[in-house]
Amino acid sequence: MTVDVLSLARELSEREEPFALATVVWRRGPSSGQQGAKAVISKEGRVSGWLGGACAEPAVVREAMRCLAEGTPRLMFVGPADEVERREGVVTVPIACQSEGALEIYLEPVLPKPELVAVGRSPAVHALVAIASALGWRTVVVDEGGSAADHPDADRVLTSIERLEGELSERSLVVVATQGNYDETALEHALRARPAYIGLVASRRRAQFVLGYLRERGVPEGDLRKVRAPAGLDLGKVAHDEIAVAIAAEIVRLRAAGEISGGARVADPSEQVVDPVCGMTVDSGSSPHRVEHEGRTYWFCSAGCLESFVAEPAQYEPAEPRPSRS
Repeated sequence: MTVDVLSLARELSEREEPFALATVVWRRGPSSGQQGAKAVISKEGRVSGWLGGACAEPAVVREAMRCLAEGTPRLMFVGPADEVERREGVVTVPIACQSEGALEIYLEPVLPKPELVAVGRSPAVHALVAIASALGWRTVVVDEGGSAADHPDADRVLTSIERLEGELSERSLVVVATQGNYDETALEHALRARPAYIGLVASRRRAQFVLGYLRERGVPEGDLRKVRAPAGLDLGKVAHDEIAVAIAAEIVRLRAAGEISGGARVADPSEQVVDPVCGMTVDSGSSPHRVEHEGRTYWFCSAGCLESFVAEPAQYEPAEPRPSRS
């Protein structure tokens, strides 16, 4: 069955599911991968499309998982070990494929838009929603007892604080700005969801009181240290609209510095093992090439590697793959 890779990519984007788009930008035969070939790699490591066969695919999937987790694109070279050379910005992965073909593949993470969740009904909330919308972020307002009409610029409006925790993910950027009405309750709900960012709009004195209250209620100190209170860069005495600018600037700075991950949570690579002959990463759940030796199971990328191991098992010691990035 032929996969329409670009249509699948569009569907995943519309559902806001993270994936990596892999494109073959160069190839040398006899690799089965063709220049311009594309594949979508899900956060679970599933490949839809065609890149270059059994030798290249495990290495591409492994690097795609890193690409998604870090939220950064990369160019990778996959080919014979004697052709591997260090190039700035290129991930190089040696493979022991009998075809002796080679590929260069560009991996691009496609991630959901950042999601700003503003809690409360205040000038800071209205300004934050406007700024986040201008940045192309999704916006959600949680306003206890409010209505959608109170926040016409938000993508979604929740009118009960009890729904806050269920709304959040590890990518959410939460700003609590209730003007002291229910700061403590909002922070308790938000902290349980462990969002990427959580800030409290309050004076330093008020912030200390709120955090002290949560500490007395048994909220772990490690969780409380994650709350940025007062939220935003210190711009001195500024108006409510300018506080929103300071908060947005702080979030952008943290994302650029990598302190807030721009990546996605990916599948646990626990099923990946190393071919002791060539050093390639192999999916133990799907590879048909395996052998038992002295009470231990070994997996291989190909029948050739398996045969080499069986002929002289003492020659090979399990080794980690050595992809390098200059």
